[in-house]
Amino acid sequence: MEINRLEGIIEAILFTMGDSVELGKIAAAIEHDENTTRKILHRMMDKYDAEDRGLRIIELENAFQMCTKKEMYEYLIRVAKQPKRYALTDVQLETLSIIAYKQPVTKLEIEKIRGVKSDHAVNKLVEYNLVCERGRLDAPGKPILFGTTEEFLRRFSIQSVEELPSPNPEQVESFKEEAEEEVQLKLDI
Repeated sequence: MEINRLEGIIEAILFTMGDSVELGKIAAAIEHDENTTRKILHRMMDKYDAEDRGLRIIELENAFQMCTKKEMYEYLIRVAKQPKRYALTDVQLETLSIIAYKQPVTKLEIEKIRGVKSDHAVNKLVEYNLVCERGRLDAPGKPILFGTTEEFLRRFSIQSVEELPSPNPEQVESFKEEAEEEVQLKLDI
């Protein structure tokens, strides 16, 4: 293998692993002896320094790790301090509404209401910290129960879910009629 390819493999290993990786493991991965692997790593370290990159490779006893140069911390902090912005899609808003009003609720119950799979939407809401696990339903398979979080309350400027607006009874009736019509259409097909 050419040296650039070996360096690329080592770079991928160190980047992906995050923590330090023993020299022997790196050597085994690139199918070279430890001495040759150490030389390649030191060459990479010199190259990173010479090119004034934001990353560097450090040696820790008999292991190597890729990390950020300390001169870059200031810039990382600037990014980390910026508030995370995310926009909820219509599907996510619909799913969040169901969870907020019906909590604790299982994915199956959400899917029955929506009529489609909701895994992705629920997972995104968990990732955004708007929804979390609230336990398990005492039923076969012990499905996860989902509910809203404090972050949900903060984002929607309410103190508790009791402050959520009540659905308009006329709209609820309209939704029921639409749902019944959809079911009837599906049965007729």
